[in-house]
Amino acid sequence: MAAVSVTAAVYLIFEKNPVYSALYLILTLVSIAALYILLEAQFIAAVQIIVYAGAIMVLFLFVIMLLSLNIKEELKDAIPFQKIPALFMGILLFSVLCIILKSKLLQGKQGEYTSAYVTSVGNTKLIGNLLFTDYLLPFEITSILLFVAAIGAIMLAKRKL
Repeated sequence: MAAVSVTAAVYLIFEKNPVYSALYLILTLVSIAALYILLEAQFIAAVQIIVYAGAIMVLFLFVIMLLSLNIKEELKDAIPFQKIPALFMGILLFSVLCIILKSKLLQGKQGEYTSAYVTSVGNTKLIGNLLFTDYLLPFEITSILLFVAAIGAIMLAKRKL
């Protein structure tokens, strides 16, 4: 899953078409959520899917549609050549997910927050305590970045009117 995530992130950076770039970003975020599931952090995985792969990507796609890029002709030419590689990559991703979930190869080292400790304290409570104590600065920086992105989307939309 890490290899899928890194590969999708590299394709995201070098993709010229913004719609495909957004789709690669969704693939990256979903594979990161799968990594969270493998680490037994189901709450974080659910938040990853709902917030980032859901809401943020809808916002990105809305901005892409708002910019009204003329990509219909490019999509018509590209789709017939992409069906076979897309089918192959989908089958490969599904088989890798099945193999990883059936085997327990990726156990990792036990750290300070073991499964027993997380179960006793509560997953959501532990995340909340860590988020607002040890990781307060990254949390606030992320909120500021999202605020700036929303203002940028509004400014792009206003310029077109």
